[in-house]
Amino acid sequence: MSVKCYETDYKNYGKCLCLDNGIIKLIATIDVGPRIVFFGFTDGDNVLFEDIDRNFYEINNGYGVWYAYGGHRIWSAPEVMPETYLPDNAKVEAHFDGGVLTLTPAMTKFEKQFEMVISMDDKNSLTIENRITNCSDKPSEFAPWSVTGLAAGGTEIIPLCRDDKGFLPNRTMALWSYSAINDHRFVLADKYALLRQDPKEKKAFKAGFNVTGKQVLYINGRNIFRMCFDEYEKVNYPDFCCNYETYTNDLFLECELLGELKSYQPNETACIKERWELSTTEWSPEKVIDEFISKI
Repeated sequence: MSVKCYETDYKNYGKCLCLDNGIIKLIATIDVGPRIVFFGFTDGDNVLFEDIDRNFYEINNGYGVWYAYGGHRIWSAPEVMPETYLPDNAKVEAHFDGGVLTLTPAMTKFEKQFEMVISMDDKNSLTIENRITNCSDKPSEFAPWSVTGLAAGGTEIIPLCRDDKGFLPNRTMALWSYSAINDHRFVLADKYALLRQDPKEKKAFKAGFNVTGKQVLYINGRNIFRMCFDEYEKVNYPDFCCNYETYTNDLFLECELLGELKSYQPNETACIKERWELSTTEWSPEKVIDEFISKI
């Protein structure tokens, strides 16, 4: 079964490109971004968050307005003004060849070239390479950071490190100043953490972890979204050495991957790879959680 790539207008996102293998489909913006704004079964619901009302934005003085738009995007860490929230509201160059879609926006004013490379297989999964190249003539310290906003109403399962370190610690958890440790959406156990998206709870919550299990799950209705990523390495990650972070508010829940924080040389490229898998279940979220936890 071949992967089709075709242009489409999607909601109020303007021109987009759609990848469709007859089982799953992905829609990415090319008038802005880029963003992956749809991922789901060909005839199914979107598992990603869509900010069609543009409720989530930042006014970046001197630069304009940055819009989240929803879905999946590339950033660089650490999160700082004005660089993080540079508006990316311009057209994106797109190239499709051999089943691979490459999306390239203009180089940023901070001389970073972002790029998103998407490969879809003939089943229910795809691979995304999130690339950032230092285009300046000087070393630049940053970490690649991919952010995926998921639709409201689901439950996220994050496996925690189970390595036996003897007398040494094995688990890292970072909390942001606005994160309440007793937040009713957050459950912390020995093997895992759970975070539930609650449309009635406006207060934001964010946490980071050293995830060595190479995957997280998000269960929303009958859909199970699995994000798989590379093994935790002995390198310097941002935010107390977290390679995975998660954020939620009343609109969405985010899965966030982070790469190595280091000084990237001129023309050096940082890359985060992730694989998305989509499946369905007749089980309750509780049973899916129990089954997942039993295998970690």
